[in-house]
Amino acid sequence: MPVPIVILKPRGEDRVRGGHPWVYRSDVADVVDAGPGAIVEVRGPRNRVLGHALFSDQSQITIRMISRAVSPTDPPIDDAFWRARLDTAIRFRDTLQINATAFRLVHGEADLLPSLIVDRYGDYLVMQTLSQGMDRLAPTLVRLLAEMTGAKGILARNDPKVRALEGLDQKVEVLYGVVPETIGVDEAGITYSVDPWHGQKTGLFLDQRENREAAARYARGRMLDCFSYNGGFGLALASKCESVEALDVSADAVARIAANALANRITNLTAREANVFDELRHLEREGARYDTIVLDPPAFAKNKASIPNALAGYKEINLRALRLLNPGGFLITCSCSYNVDEAMFAEAVFEASADSHIPVTVVEKRMQGRDHPVLLGVPETYYLKSLILRKLA
Repeated sequence: MPVPIVILKPRGEDRVRGGHPWVYRSDVADVVDAGPGAIVEVRGPRNRVLGHALFSDQSQITIRMISRAVSPTDPPIDDAFWRARLDTAIRFRDTLQINATAFRLVHGEADLLPSLIVDRYGDYLVMQTLSQGMDRLAPTLVRLLAEMTGAKGILARNDPKVRALEGLDQKVEVLYGVVPETIGVDEAGITYSVDPWHGQKTGLFLDQRENREAAARYARGRMLDCFSYNGGFGLALASKCESVEALDVSADAVARIAANALANRITNLTAREANVFDELRHLEREGARYDTIVLDPPAFAKNKASIPNALAGYKEINLRALRLLNPGGFLITCSCSYNVDEAMFAEAVFEASADSHIPVTVVEKRMQGRDHPVLLGVPETYYLKSLILRKLA
């Protein structure tokens, strides 16, 4: 069988040599014998081999680099190759000594396994294959993961909309063993009931775990937890605070917060269904005051076109939160929109501070947890920004 080949234009070659794993369709000169999801040999415009990649005939991201090897003596891209990549990712998580039974095991490009996500929830794994190439490799990956982790079941949460860009179906299905409707996990002493089949992302926002631990160093007094989802920040900080109000627009989320509080015997937390934008304005009119406020909204910028509206949204909620905060209080404010970079987010928060005439200091700048590493030079892997701010007056 002929080896599938993708030949790049000069700009595509520069991108690969610069370390970015993605090459867009506009930077591809030719495709030879490559079908959907094939592992292809990548060559520059002068026919020099640059490495190997996963190929997509649908996505604007035509190739995702998996190897930059060019020597004939380099090992082939076979089961042993994927086992080694998975083993490296798993061993790294072992070194982190994570104080939780739920964490990210594989974080896509940052583990040199582009478009593959694997989260561990106790004895079960939840996997996402977000490109044609990784989807085609799913049987091999499932077999290796089951063997290497001893998981009782592996669930494919392949319902993200991004799969449609690859021409892939959006579906949720068990790929190995049995996966229950709910899984109990522990995070820093707090127990959560996770719905891996229908919950946000793969069931839990695992990327905020270390930010919750950091916020606990400052939380006190009356706390307001906005966009609470399953109560992650509120539950984690309740022992540090006199009272916690958790807000979410979803009735199902509010029910989960209440159930999680009951399961953890937390009695100073109340959950309410509310539109956070409207509620912040209402609380300001009512003269409410808090000592700790958390803003952890969903991604406001799903694409570059939505960046201006997203920045306006971040400014609005931060301005309202600062007005509700007592002097000396702490605001933990977050953005998970990777289209809004750190500088943009910081500027929106600064504008909120300036317009409200409220001076604040940055106590900590944080990002996603260490089990969600950032690949240097690949800004798409740095999506979660978090600031812990102190109101001065």
